[in-house]
Amino acid sequence: MTASEVKHLLGLAPHPREGGWFVQTYAAAETVAPSAFGDSRYSSPRRTSTAIYYLLEPETFSEMHRLRSDEVFHFYAGDPVEMLQLHPDGSGQTIVIGNDLTQGQRPQVLVERGVWQGSRLAAGGRWALLGCTVSPGFEYEDYDSAGRDELAARWPAFAEMIAALTHR
Repeated sequence: MTASEVKHLLGLAPHPREGGWFVQTYAAAETVAPSAFGDSRYSSPRRTSTAIYYLLEPETFSEMHRLRSDEVFHFYAGDPVEMLQLHPDGSGQTIVIGNDLTQGQRPQVLVERGVWQGSRLAAGGRWALLGCTVSPGFEYEDYDSAGRDELAARWPAFAEMIAALTHR
């Protein structure tokens, strides 16, 4: 199967913010009031959960961003994906999302709220189909991006990958 076939069969469209291709597959009908979280990170009610299909190709990447909710990535098909996570404490890590467990790849990866993240296909990859589940549910107002200089200044050990996962 090709990336074009997957995009057609699943009805994927260009992601308007982070890059890659997506379609929302689920948005819970139930919502939670902002006061239920004990902080001020949400300005309005949030769905309890949302989910999307997400596809990457060699010329696309998921730009560095962070969310106000936890996000779980699920690997479905294609080639492995490298994910960079930059934590608030100044640490960072690269995780490979894929199905070759003997090579340390993981088919499910958590990104905790407030962690900067970005992803790209592993070298030589043609395409990858992932799923992303966000809880509380995703809203575009909960999406923050930053420039490469700002991120590289805080996480200099990851400057090369930050540059590959940012547009500016």
